[in-house]
Amino acid sequence: MSISNEALQKLVREIEAQAIAAQQQISLVRTQLASKQREMRLAQLTRSEIASLPADTGVYEGVGKMFVQMPISDLSNKLATQMKEIETDVDGLTKRLHYLETTAKNSQEHIEKMLKGGQA
Repeated sequence: MSISNEALQKLVREIEAQAIAAQQQISLVRTQLASKQREMRLAQLTRSEIASLPADTGVYEGVGKMFVQMPISDLSNKLATQMKEIETDVDGLTKRLHYLETTAKNSQEHIEKMLKGGQA
């Protein structure tokens, strides 16, 4: 059973649209992943810097347009929690990136198969 040229062209356009959407999503996820990794490095650097300070040192956290003094232990705990959340986000983004890359690859393979099948 042969597929008509019109149906084949329609199918190729649909798969191309999926591939293009996947490529756009890949770009977006890579940008988000880079942003999360920068946040992680900043939190790690901040945590290592405050760890080297004496326990009685006053540290401040920015809240809007003002700064609030807080104990080093509280800030360290807050940074640790933030780092765990970022790690979870990075894991999720990495899985999504893998899924999207697989989808784009499969779409490309399907297009190539259909074009080769159409030429035969």
